[in-house]
Amino acid sequence: MNISEAAPVSSGALWTGRVFSGLIVLFMIFDGAIKLPPLDVVTQSMVPLGWPADPNVARMLGAIGLVSTALYAWPRTSVLGAILLTAYMGGAIATNVRVDNPLFSHTLFGVYLGIILWGGLYLRDPRVRALIPFSR
Repeated sequence: MNISEAAPVSSGALWTGRVFSGLIVLFMIFDGAIKLPPLDVVTQSMVPLGWPADPNVARMLGAIGLVSTALYAWPRTSVLGAILLTAYMGGAIATNVRVDNPLFSHTLFGVYLGIILWGGLYLRDPRVRALIPFSR
């Protein structure tokens, strides 16, 4: 199946995908932006997760998240951005598993975000619908 054969979506589904993607972009911009300045609340919240209370580590994580989010938001690179954000969220899931955080509220939060991320991309991008054909 090529892109021209991808299942078309309704206008409502397209806008739902845009809203889902927009929510992910806004959340990730907030998440990345609060890690850039040396905020004590950010660095101290990383310690119980096994990360050092180092502003440079927080900045690195924030920059990785923001670059991945920018790639996701840009239509030509949205699939690459989705893959990078999925990896970023996988790291968050692994961190929460390692410190034995609660399953549904903390550990699976990255899974919830990933479902919204890929669902939004699926609804707004024919390349993804061609790659993952749920209907024939």
